[in-house]
Amino acid sequence: MNKNYFNEYLSKLSRLLINFNHDDFLRIVKLMKKVKKDRKKVILVGNGGSAAMASHVSVDLTKMCNIRAINFNEADLLTCFSNDYGYENWVKKAISFYADKGDLLICISSSGESKNIINGAKQGKKVGCNVVTLTGFRKGNKVSKTGHINLWLNSKNYNTIEMIHHIWLLTIIDFISNKKF
Repeated sequence: MNKNYFNEYLSKLSRLLINFNHDDFLRIVKLMKKVKKDRKKVILVGNGGSAAMASHVSVDLTKMCNIRAINFNEADLLTCFSNDYGYENWVKKAISFYADKGDLLICISSSGESKNIINGAKQGKKVGCNVVTLTGFRKGNKVSKTGHINLWLNSKNYNTIEMIHHIWLLTIIDFISNKKF
């Protein structure tokens, strides 16, 4: 067993974590505050671990920031829409039913190439949502090309990308809610 594995892993994670665009974080904060002021909502979407993150972040936005937030992780909605409209279109259809002009749509996709997230982001823009994307893998991926603000992480490791995306979003929530650590 490599004794340096954990030190190397956590050191690399730390370097990636702090490699963010400060101005983009502040733009996201401003959008979230506008959503709250205008009584709109934040919609979060993702697949797998990113869907779990969307659930956690939507609850914290509601509870800690008093910003209405939703996600689409109900098995009945996901399977119904996937069955009727195709998996690549279920997010698009959910957005068409639930999104309103002025809402904030946060699309989370580690690879940035998930067709359902790409189609959902495009539908969000069509409805008039501000679209924020969180991706990894290749810079300029398809999901990031659809967003107004794009947080990209230079990694090809799903766990690394998901952990950092989660921390970034929770950091923004703590900033808005004035939580100190």
